[in-house]
This record gives sequence, structure tokens and C-alpha cells, in this order.
Amino acid sequence: MSHDFEQVAARIIEMLGGAGNIRQAAHCLTRLRLTLVDEALVKGESLRQVPLVKGYFSNGGVYQIVIGAGDVDRVYAELLARTGLGRATIAEVKSDGASRLGILPRLVKTFSDVFMPILPAIIVAGLLMGVNNLLSSPGMFIAGKSLLDAYPGLSGVWSLLNMMANTTFVFLPALVGWSAAKRFGGSEILGIVLGLLLVHPELLNAWNYGKAAAGLGGASLPYFDLFGVMRIEKVGYQGQILPIFLACWVMCRIELWLRARVHNSVQLLVVPIVTIVVTGFLALSVIGPLARHAGMMITAGLVHVFDMAPLLGAMLFGLLYAPLVVTGMHHMFIAVDLQLIATLGGTFIWPMIALSNIAQGSAALATGLLSRAGIERSMASASALSAYFGITEPAMFGVNLRFKLPFYAALAGSSLASSFIVLNHVRALSIGVGGLPGFLSIAAPSVPVFLLGMLLAIFVPMLLIFATARRLRPQLDATQTGV
Repeated sequence: MSHDFEQVAARIIEMLGGAGNIRQAAHCLTRLRLTLVDEALVKGESLRQVPLVKGYFSNGGVYQIVIGAGDVDRVYAELLARTGLGRATIAEVKSDGASRLGILPRLVKTFSDVFMPILPAIIVAGLLMGVNNLLSSPGMFIAGKSLLDAYPGLSGVWSLLNMMANTTFVFLPALVGWSAAKRFGGSEILGIVLGLLLVHPELLNAWNYGKAAAGLGGASLPYFDLFGVMRIEKVGYQGQILPIFLACWVMCRIELWLRARVHNSVQLLVVPIVTIVVTGFLALSVIGPLARHAGMMITAGLVHVFDMAPLLGAMLFGLLYAPLVVTGMHHMFIAVDLQLIATLGGTFIWPMIALSNIAQGSAALATGLLSRAGIERSMASASALSAYFGITEPAMFGVNLRFKLPFYAALAGSSLASSFIVLNHVRALSIGVGGLPGFLSIAAPSVPVFLLGMLLAIFVPMLLIFATARRLRPQLDATQTGV
């Protein structure tokens, strides 16, 4: 079927708000990639009716119109002729789009850029941890016992898989340090070293910090004593993201500043040493503690809201927990859970964490079901399985945050499910597997209510995603040829 490409280009320009609303234009194999002065001027539904237009979406400040292989070249040529724009590269359009984003969208995009290269390691770890959770969860397959209790011969397999699974999350700051240094233009090896410094064995991990902060068993926080005038807590940041993310940004600024000013003859001696010593000190004494105390303040604020208005607290927790996981500040809730269990015999926080994880998994699964791309479906299904067994990072970074709508749908499902169980006074007797097996840790009288909350966390995100499928599917289809 032949098409009037001049007319198609003219209609597209009109639906985009006119030639004056287009800043730059490029194209890839199947799509026009544009930066616009004001995306609010786009007439989306009318644009969809233009011949050859198969879909459209905005991502990272770049407006993309799906045309199809071959036809996109001719539409692009006519668009340039009618607007008077010069040819631009995809990189130039991406850069222009990113520069026009607000602070929050730019931050989300940067997080996504940093995490995409390390996603395979996170997905593998999540799936292995899910398998281990199945093996070690009492009552999952045998009443009152875990598979490890019933079959002691599995202990060696469990220990080996546990080590493999934990490696990614124990050394996550090193992986983030490598990727962030690459993203920020610094030395990747120094990023790795900085990440390893933040998880050194001499530093307390999140679990032991939680026990020390709660004062359980007489535990207290150890310190580095610097000349008797300054003390730095010996606290590590295993599995945490925000401290290494911020520290790596600072590191790259210091390194690039030194490279421009230190003579080549002594750069190898001066630049790495000064960069790591200064950044390491700042990370342990300022950046890390600030991130940790910010998490503690948010945690304390949410607990206070729960005391004053439980329903509002549950709604806020459902909305905020996943964003806290993105930054790594969610570890602060370990101390709260332990303290509540020790003093009250149960915690109302942990059940909501389990529901939040389930909601993220369901959002990823629904997104995968909508996708026509085999790789995208595979990533979504593996990420969803990981989230269903308590490890949500693959689902959030690999699927939900990339396409935004699934992340928002998961937050809505989490908030609704959390509100439901809090209204019904659900408590967990211990910290268990934060996903589908979570009901095993719930006080027996509350298990039926918690199971209903699980259904809400599963189906609300999925229904919301299917309801917005028309808006989401063009983004998913675009992944077949690369975003």
C-alpha cells in the first residue's frame, strides 16, 4: 500500500503542536525521536489516527513516534523539509531531552542508567534467594518444618546457593560503584574500590546494626576514634544504594577536578590516593550517616503517623516503601521490626513490606504479559518470581521503573493492601520471607485477612496495568528494537 509521505509528515507536525513546537528530530530503525518545546500541546489521540503511526510515547524527555522500518526514513525526510530542522543524531536528541527533565525524572533516569548494566547479577541473585527461601521456610511444604529441617542433607546445597545469592547484595555497592563511576565519567576501578570500602567486613551489616540500634542483647555501636576529637560509626552499607550513589558522584567530581590540575607525571600517584582517601572519609563520616539518618527520620515519621492515624500511616507506607527500596533506606525498618517484636510480641510493619514486594512482582508480571518482545517477557517473569519471594530490585529496576506506569500501579496496589490489613490489625510474629510465603510469619488468627491483602496486592496492580495497556504497549513494543 502506497502512502503520501508528505501528507503523513504534515499531519504529524500538526498533531505535535506545529513546527515551532519541535526542537530537534532524529530517527532509529522504526521510530521518530523528537524533543518538543511543550509536550502538553500534542494531540495524542489524533496523532494515533495518522496513517503509518503505530504508537507514541515519551521517555526521558524524548517524544517517540513508532512508524515502522523503511517508512520512518521517508517520513523523517519530509518532516525535516517541512520544519526546516537540521539532521540530529539520536545521542543529541537524548541529551537535549534529558537536559529538559525536572529534577525527579532526571534522578530516576540516572538511577536507571546506573542499574541497567548490573541487572543480570541482581536477577540471578533474586531467583537464587527465592529458591533458598523456599528451602528454609518452616511450614511451606511440611507442617512445622522447613525442607532443611526434614532433609538435613540439603544443608550443603542451601549454604552454597545462599552464598551465591548473597554475593550480589553483600557487594551491591561495589557493582553500583563501577556502573555509577562509568555513568559520571570517573574511574570505574575507583568506583569498585569505594563500593568495597563501604561493605568492609569490619563494618556492621544492616542486620547487626538493627540489633545494635535496638539495644538487643546488650549490643552497641562500635566507632573509629580519630585523635580523640571525632568518632565515625563502624557501620557498613551492604545492599544499600543511596550512600554509594552519592559517594560515587562526589568521587567523580574530585577525580575529574584533580585530573585537570595534577601534572601527568604524578597523576597515577596523586589522583587515586587523594580521591579514595577524601571520598572514603566523606562517605563514612558524612554521606553514609546522612543517608542512614534520613532513612531513620522517614521511618520514625511513618511510625509516628501510624500511632496518630493508622489508616493514613498504612497508605503512606504502601506508597513510600518501594521508593525507599530504590534508595536503600528501607533497611532502617529492620530495627523497628525487631524492637516491636521484642516489646510487643509482633510487628505491623513487616506484613506491609511483604505486600509491597508482592505488588511490585505483580506489576512486573502484568507488564511482561503485555509485551510482545521475548527478552522483555523473560526479564519480567524472572523479576516477578524474584519479587514474589522477597527480592524486588530486579522487578523495580528492570521493569517497573523503566516504564513508570507499572511502578505507579504497584504503589497503588501496595497502598490499598496495606490499608486493608492495618484496618484489620494484622501482625507478624517474626521477620520471614517478604513475599508470597509471608503468611507463614503472620499470627494465626490474622492469616485469612492477610491472604485477602495478598490478593489485593496481586490483582490491583495487574488490573491497573491492563486498564492502561493502550498507553503502555507502545513503550513495550519499542523495546524489540531498543529504546
